[in-house]
Amino acid sequence: MPIIVQKYGGTSVADADKIKNVARRIIRTRDAGNQVVVVVSAMGHTTDELVDLAYQVAEKPAHRELDVLLSTGEVVTTTLLAMALHAMGCPAISLSGAQAGIRTDAAFSRARILEVNSARVVKELEKGSVVIVAGFQGITADMDTTTLGRGGSDTTAVALAASLGAAVCQIYTDVEGVHSADPRLVPEARPLAEIGYEEMLEMASYGAKVVHPRAVELGELFNIPILVASSFNDNPGTLIHGGVSMEVRNKVSSVAHDLDVAKITVVGVPDRPGIAAAIFVPLAEAGISVDTIVQNASITNVTDLTFTVTRSQLDKAMEVVAPIARSIGARECATDSSLGKVSIIGTGMQNTPGYAARMFGALSQAKINIQLITTSEIRITCIIEEARVEEAVRALHQAFEIEVQEK
Repeated sequence: MPIIVQKYGGTSVADADKIKNVARRIIRTRDAGNQVVVVVSAMGHTTDELVDLAYQVAEKPAHRELDVLLSTGEVVTTTLLAMALHAMGCPAISLSGAQAGIRTDAAFSRARILEVNSARVVKELEKGSVVIVAGFQGITADMDTTTLGRGGSDTTAVALAASLGAAVCQIYTDVEGVHSADPRLVPEARPLAEIGYEEMLEMASYGAKVVHPRAVELGELFNIPILVASSFNDNPGTLIHGGVSMEVRNKVSSVAHDLDVAKITVVGVPDRPGIAAAIFVPLAEAGISVDTIVQNASITNVTDLTFTVTRSQLDKAMEVVAPIARSIGARECATDSSLGKVSIIGTGMQNTPGYAARMFGALSQAKINIQLITTSEIRITCIIEEARVEEAVRALHQAFEIEVQEK
């Protein structure tokens, strides 16, 4: 029998009734002749509540203990879902990440999966059980519990699907798949029936929250189709896969946005070899991810270096950069945390001129100033004022006529 991995997010299992609804959906999948492995998140806002509780008892909770605490949210969901399935006459077993063989490195709160030893999962499937695995967590070689960071349950699900050779990984959430833009900002945004890994990875990395980028990367690496759909209805959702559409596509397929942007500018940097490494190597060693980087052309051997980080990492980044800036003779460090980014994405942009000009023209017509620009082969991203992001998304969606493109 084919194996299907299903993942249910926190909103899908937020209370007892929703857990029962998920159990019925699982039984339907099993009755259709499939072996089913289920990955679950913590119920509702449990993770946020646990984080708040940790900071009530300690100003700086130990990372190891915080991971152990946060991992309990998913364990609660697995056991409740197993109980619901038992009550409906369906054999099921709940497993923690460790019991399911999720092995990770020791980077607490942001661990990476090193391997999945799925022997226990396979054993339970062979007994005829639905296997319910706690997402978002794993275990180190020293038997310490780790968490994978926000969105980690998506990664758990795709990693398990790859290990088990599953036919598909189905990610169920509170949205009906992937849209051409956030439908909360653009009511006319259209649902996408399918999308390639490459486009989805750009969307996920640049603001679309429907599926985690690491899950998309794993899906592409192991060629696991990923279905994103709502757990509250039977609409078809969006299939993320590696197939190439028969349609000749020279279009922008989506507009993504992200409000979690902060900018650091190191002003008056001496323009000599090794300066960029002196700044960015320590940032990497501190676990700070840098996005857009812009260095101005030097005048009299002095330049400005600007880069962006997430807002949550701004203070930590400044702790690293400020002393380096002084040591290399830079004039000052300036920051701005009132920024956002908006991106147009589409494989049709490859080797086709005119998209950048059209994007900049649409933003200019809306009188939206661009602060920074970054590109890939299938994406153009502009850093702008946070207050203008929603307007920019609507303007670009209309400028590229995404809402009228055929599905």
